[in-house]
Amino acid sequence: MKELAVSDEHELESRLIGTGVERLALLGKHADALMQGYSRDEVPLEALSDSALRRLLAARIVWRPDDQGGVKLAPRVRELIAEMLADETRRQVNADVGETLELLRTLVQSYREAQSQGEYWRQEQQLLRLRQAVDDLNGRFADAIDSLWQRLNSDFGFVSRLNDKIRENDRAQKQIVRLLDGLQLIDFDELIELVGSDGTLRKLLISQLQRQVSQHYTSLREVQSRLTELMARFRQQQSRSRLISGMAAFLREHPNFVPGNYARRSEVPDLINQAVPLIAAAAPALDHEPDIRVLTDLVHQLPMPVHKPQAVAAARPAEAEEQSLVAARQQALKQDVENFYLTVIDHPDPSGISALAYLQESDMEWGDEIWLFQVIAEYQGLPRSEQRAFRLHQSESRASRFNDLRLIHDVTLQLANSA
Repeated sequence: MKELAVSDEHELESRLIGTGVERLALLGKHADALMQGYSRDEVPLEALSDSALRRLLAARIVWRPDDQGGVKLAPRVRELIAEMLADETRRQVNADVGETLELLRTLVQSYREAQSQGEYWRQEQQLLRLRQAVDDLNGRFADAIDSLWQRLNSDFGFVSRLNDKIRENDRAQKQIVRLLDGLQLIDFDELIELVGSDGTLRKLLISQLQRQVSQHYTSLREVQSRLTELMARFRQQQSRSRLISGMAAFLREHPNFVPGNYARRSEVPDLINQAVPLIAAAAPALDHEPDIRVLTDLVHQLPMPVHKPQAVAAARPAEAEEQSLVAARQQALKQDVENFYLTVIDHPDPSGISALAYLQESDMEWGDEIWLFQVIAEYQGLPRSEQRAFRLHQSESRASRFNDLRLIHDVTLQLANSA
């Protein structure tokens, strides 16, 4: 019975492969007509024979909405072409995770059933389908977030009317809300209970999926912050444009309007009275007798400064002592780094010596960051001829997905002749 079940599954797989090859061959054979249908929204029938049209309809590559209308591409085929062409205006991203989560539950149950019955081939197949389902779920969210960034960089930049930009922003905000609702459907407590103690399933459905979901949340927060900033900017531009358009409409209705001289009015409108009041400049005239008397009285009224006596012993060269301590500490750090370079020369290692590992083994109290900074600075301060004797490898990574800043985690130093 087990061999019969395995043969049936092999037969089903071969049938699926044969059908898929046939469908892909149809796409390649009639690629010109299908691309014209993608660009024109209707497939030109003059480029297809009757038999080719019947085969495309049977394969659900094209469809006819009604008897009077023309033949159009199927929605899935249109989305596939839009995905390959990165056509953001026609790609529809579906981030509904409810159906995918239900599929994951079913596949986990099938995986457990195959594991309990010892059907290892079926178990591997179910595990492969689980990985594909998780990748598809993450791919949907990644495509949706990428579509939002494309919209920020294309639709907002090429839409000339502010109202259209605001509507695009509102549509993007609603899509973010839908994506967040979809991410909230992923209940990791339920997944932990579902996978149990199986290490493979826990790695796939807990650790890996949780890390990717956290990345999606971070990306959505960045997109939402950018959308909020753009909305504030658009609202400010809209208020200014409304003021200008209103003034232009008023001038069209009153072509003989001449602004009044607001400087001669006793009550200036708040819209015009925006200038800061001027303070008249003044200076004492020492050659004028009344000003001299006034200045003399003002000087006599100034309070006398009170200076408390200070003991001489209390004064100490604090700044000089502090500078000497800093200089001594810098010299000690430089000497320790030089000892590290001498260790690399005296004990060459083909794989190099890690700077942080040397710091921990030497029990020195320097911080990791200042130690790595001094090691790199010492290497950069060497002459060109001496730099060629060493190989400095930096272990670094990007700060985030959208920030190309490089963070150095460790430095490995080795001799050039031992590399």
